[in-house]
Amino acid sequence: MSWQEPPLREPDLPRTAKVRPRALRTGWTTGTCASAAAKAAATALRDQAGQDTVEVALPGGRRVSFPVDSCAYDQAQATAVVVKDAGDDPDVTHGARLTARVRWRAAPGAALEGGEGVGVVTRPGLGIEVGEPAITATPRAMIVAAVGEAVDLAAAGVQVVISVPDGERMARKTTNARLGILGGISILGTTGIVRPFSTASWRASVEQAVSVMAAQGERTLVLCTGGRTERGAMALLPDLPEVCFVEVGDFTGAALRRATEAGLTRLVFVGMAGKLAKLAAGVLMTHYTRSAVDLRLLGEVTTAAGGTPVLAEQVVAANTGRHAYELWERAGLLRAAGDGLCERVRSVLLRAGQGTLSADVAMVDFTGTRVMAATRPEWVSR
Repeated sequence: MSWQEPPLREPDLPRTAKVRPRALRTGWTTGTCASAAAKAAATALRDQAGQDTVEVALPGGRRVSFPVDSCAYDQAQATAVVVKDAGDDPDVTHGARLTARVRWRAAPGAALEGGEGVGVVTRPGLGIEVGEPAITATPRAMIVAAVGEAVDLAAAGVQVVISVPDGERMARKTTNARLGILGGISILGTTGIVRPFSTASWRASVEQAVSVMAAQGERTLVLCTGGRTERGAMALLPDLPEVCFVEVGDFTGAALRRATEAGLTRLVFVGMAGKLAKLAAGVLMTHYTRSAVDLRLLGEVTTAAGGTPVLAEQVVAANTGRHAYELWERAGLLRAAGDGLCERVRSVLLRAGQGTLSADVAMVDFTGTRVMAATRPEWVSR
């Protein structure tokens, strides 16, 4: 039977979900915590009294309360701190001290500024003017609305400065510098809530990275599944600027949608065997809780590459995509099978790109340093 292209899919439910002893705990975005700190400071300035707790509204209308970690005030200004709780999300800003300083100003309304540890935008494509603090639209609106609950902004004016002590160090663990956000973290959030494992925030950062490269006139997007594959991709394509390389993680589908919207013309995908096997099956959201490697597909790839029936059976029974890779390697079939796998992934990417993107695929080894197979033969390591 000849190979038939699989349907494209981004499964909503785990196929092989692990049983967890309890639900994962959600947390709060930097934007929500900044709005809470701003309201606490504005209230302290208005009432000339310290604040122990503060309540703010999320974009969806739900209201939540936060403890105020510290609060100081005098007649001219007040400062409040809310500590970010990211829940069970491995977020680099977990524990960050979102700090707001609010002072009176002559003109009515709220003027928002970034202070220590909040990055400054230096490149277009983020939806924020170059030179402005990296506080995205939803958090800006939340901060102004929260302050407006404490101060009548039609009659009085305040200056709000958001800062994050140690934010510059935190930002080194993010992709901010590559996106042109310098000097600190971004104040982010669209719902106000952090979902565990940063699926929403990572997807947003992938889409943001694609928008930034498009805004700089680049038309080649290089998607890499992680840090090792990214290093391999940069070595493979040294003439492309750094902004073209996006660590896509599991969000290939989101990246492709944004790429087509932005009018990009060329896509290169660099990954290891396991992620490529999922993509070859049409799975565009490849997190381990939502999809599994289709070993039957890898068995078909083995047969198509000239592997024996015994080897194909061993591949189908393999433990992981890496195990299948090792079986191909031991049988001397790695190049042929890898090329076949890359071609299948290329077919999926072309369809997902709706005919607007050209596509090429490279499979790297598990160090990320050598290209073992590719849709372009000249890319393969010698």
